[in-house]
Amino acid sequence: MNKKKLLLIGIPVLLLIVGYTFFGGTSDEDVAITTTVVKGDFLNEVIISGEAQSTSSQNIDGPSEMRNYNLYDVKIQDLIPEGTIVKKGDYVGKLDQSGVNGKIIDERLNLETAQSQYTQQQLDTTLSLKQERTAIKDLLFNIQEDELELKQSIYEPPATIRKLEINIERSQRDLKEKKEDYSIIERKAIAKMVGVANQVSKTQKRLDELIELQKSFTIYSDADGMITYLKRGSSKRQTGSGISPWDPTIATLPDLTKMESKTYSNEVDIRKIKEDLPVTVGFDAFPNITLKGKVTSVANVGENKSGSDIKLFQVLVNLEEINDNIRPGMTTSNRILIHKEENVLMLPLEAIFTKDSISYVYSKSGFSTNKKQVALGNSNVDKVIITEGVNEGEVVYLSKPEDMEEKSITLLK
Repeated sequence: MNKKKLLLIGIPVLLLIVGYTFFGGTSDEDVAITTTVVKGDFLNEVIISGEAQSTSSQNIDGPSEMRNYNLYDVKIQDLIPEGTIVKKGDYVGKLDQSGVNGKIIDERLNLETAQSQYTQQQLDTTLSLKQERTAIKDLLFNIQEDELELKQSIYEPPATIRKLEINIERSQRDLKEKKEDYSIIERKAIAKMVGVANQVSKTQKRLDELIELQKSFTIYSDADGMITYLKRGSSKRQTGSGISPWDPTIATLPDLTKMESKTYSNEVDIRKIKEDLPVTVGFDAFPNITLKGKVTSVANVGENKSGSDIKLFQVLVNLEEINDNIRPGMTTSNRILIHKEENVLMLPLEAIFTKDSISYVYSKSGFSTNKKQVALGNSNVDKVIITEGVNEGEVVYLSKPEDMEEKSITLLK
């Protein structure tokens, strides 16, 4: 009875020990520290982040006539949210009108002054010309009286007659001069009237232009599109920002069919990047979207990164595909393909060990492990091409196995 109990207890225990030895003791550990040689396409890529932007856009500007009225720093009072889809003629924003309103008030006062001067000049001209015409009439009356008296003095002494004749001649000469003076005074008065009238017209025109300028401080879209805030350096132009006649752009309407990714590469990777290299562009906002692109520009001169001495080089990537979800300002991931080899053997860099300039791997074959020399090809940030020394599907260690330090390396033939 005791022997049967021992057998019933001992057999399962023995099976557990054997199972653990062959299946449980090393499998998890081996899986964790080994990998297999795979065959496939080797890609050497430079991966850098960037920002999507349009290569073609239409500016929405404030009125350029501001400079004509010495308005050099006008604040944006209101601006619709960035990303708003607008149609042609839709409201976009409004500029602060305080400056132009002050100019309008001043010009209205100037117009009142000019109109008052015109009225005064008109009255003065009317009065002075009236006086001159009255003087001419008086001279005519005097001449007529003298002529009448001369007719009635035919029986008077010759001296009296001659005196009357002289008076008539003097009056006629005075009349002629008076008429000439009147003509001069009239032309002078007309010239003054034209001057003050021109001043009134000029002031009225300036006031009308200021009123039209005031209307143009309310900004409307010139075309259909999506509003994008103008970026100046690290900041965007928005409500509270100022514009000037030399930089009047308030926002832009980018062409979403012509997009690129603007990115920056470090000094090490920039040597690998050339124009026309293919690029796979991803988007943080849409992880499932990738678009084909091509490098179109590589800067020759680096720029200082803000707050650092690191030099970065601008790289522009043209997007060769269109997706309606992509918007300017989205963060991009740019995988620039530097080099590609097809149907090659590859291993992770962690599987390669070096001793005395000999590269080797720890190859697992059944229950034994060998140190084998390998010939390496091109590598990227995580993989290397194996040109000789291992076969597809061969298992190698990612970390150095124990008690293998003194084992010799099997060299390539």
